[in-house]
This record gives sequence, C-alpha cells and structure tokens, in this order.
Amino acid sequence: MSVTSEQAKQLLSGQLAVWESARNNYKALESVRVKEIILGDCTVKVQFNPARIVSSAAKVDTKSLKERKCFLCADNRPDVQEGLPAGDYTWLINPFPIFPEHFTIPVNEHVPQLIEKRFGDMLRLAQAAHDYVLFYNGPKCGASAPDHAHFQAGNKGFLPLEQAIKRCRYIPIRSEASARLSQVEDYICPFFLIEAEKADDAEELFGSLYHALDRKEDETEPMINLLTWYEDGKWLACIFPRAQHRPSCYFAEGDENILLSPASVDMGGVFITPLEKDFEKIEAAHLEKILSEVCLGREKMYQIIEKLK
Repeated sequence: MSVTSEQAKQLLSGQLAVWESARNNYKALESVRVKEIILGDCTVKVQFNPARIVSSAAKVDTKSLKERKCFLCADNRPDVQEGLPAGDYTWLINPFPIFPEHFTIPVNEHVPQLIEKRFGDMLRLAQAAHDYVLFYNGPKCGASAPDHAHFQAGNKGFLPLEQAIKRCRYIPIRSEASARLSQVEDYICPFFLIEAEKADDAEELFGSLYHALDRKEDETEPMINLLTWYEDGKWLACIFPRAQHRPSCYFAEGDENILLSPASVDMGGVFITPLEKDFEKIEAAHLEKILSEVCLGREKMYQIIEKLK
C-alpha cells in the first residue's frame, strides 16, 4: 500500500484541525525568521525555528535512548496523532515542522535506524508521494530517534538543493542499466548522486556506494544523510557521507557556541537554528567551518571513487 501526495496533504489538514500544539507550530512557520547566505556559488537559508530545539538538542547516546519512551512507536504517540498506513510504514505529520508540509514515516516495528535494506522502500515511497522530498538521517547524522527506523518527507520547492543540483558539475563514476552514479561538485559540499529510471538499478548502485564507504568501529553503518525525490520519470538520490555527527561549535562554550546539529535538511541548504543568538550571528564563515568538520573532504571522496572504479 502506498500513500499519495494528495492523501498526505489530507492527513496534514485533518491533523491540524484537531491537534492544537501541532497547529500552533505550523502557524508559527508563517512568521519564522529566515536569512540568506552565499556559500560559493550557492545561496542557502538559515531558519530560526525555536520548536526544533527538541531535535537539535536531542540526546542520542545509548543510555538516554534506553531511558525514554520511543515517540515513534504507536503505543507512545499522542492520542490525537493519527497515521496513514503504507505497507510496513506509517505516515505521520511531524508536530515540530521545518517544512510547511512535514511528515515522519516510521517503520511499524521498533527496529534500529539502518538504510541499507530500506533504500528501495524509500524510492517507492517517494514515487508514490511525488510532491515530496524524502530524507534519511543516519543514527549519528541528525536522527533524533536512531533506535527506530524512519524517513521524513517535506514538500518540494523548499530546499535550495533542488535547484542548485541543476547547475552543478557532475563527475561520472559508474552506471547500472538505467541508473548513473556521479560525484557532484560546485555545491556547498561534495556529495554523490544517483539518477535512475528503475528502482532496482538505483538499489544496485546504492549498494555499491554503501559498501565503499568507511564505517567507524562504533557505528552500525557508514555515516550518511540521504535525500531523494521523483520527477520527470526518474529518481534523484543525493547521498552525503559524513565525517562526524556534530561540529565543534556545538560543544564550544561562550561566544563560540552555536547549537546547530546538521542533518539532511541542512545538507539540502536550509540550516536550522533553534536559538535566536545563533541565527543572529551565523555568517558564511561559520557554515563553511561546520560543513568542513561534518562532511567528507574532496580527498576522501576521491578515495571512495577509486574504490568504486
């Protein structure tokens, strides 16, 4: 069973009619402060969104996860929260939105956040709900519920990445029937792109890339953020390998502190700041340093490409 864009929109409108706190958070998006910053050849956005402190400051260490109830499990969701079944998944509205239309799509059972065997699911969910960009945050790449497998979705037209990718330079790496894997340059950080007309071909290429990425000894999978959408008869999947979870400014004290924990939306060109002090002071130099710390550098990217060749 799949959820269409129309059904997702109906779920959102229905939930906002009866869920006051979620309705207030979506209403607040209409007056949220946003500023634009030029990074290289790209224009990115910084959003001051106080409600996102829940995610940005989330404790995702093993002890903290064991001590809290999983908010994605059906038994622990608010009584007012309803969902749309989609096979092994359920579409839920995200009550702490970044997008004007923001959803969380958890697996129906409590299993860890791992992408390797769910990439095909992600593609098919994106095709059915083609008005949305689906995204995946790795267990230590921005996921606030790394103990429960899930995707998120936001309406197209929101992320600068969607337009920037059309102007970027591609370095072809390998092909698989209808699918092509490239490295993308001239964006705010280098990343891998899979373009495919058939899901099976995209899965084949993703599997090759996944196994070419390094996995740290204490990690369950390579650190990645992933965004995908379906348009003009094909999928585009953007894979951002990560070097670390959080930048040094996240842990710094005093004026050096910036509470910004990058995830897929940030990689997509919208940086989320839950604190006004950070929104006010962030400039291009801050974002460049953050990206240089959490993303893989070009030399490491080229090493991965050599493995794939």
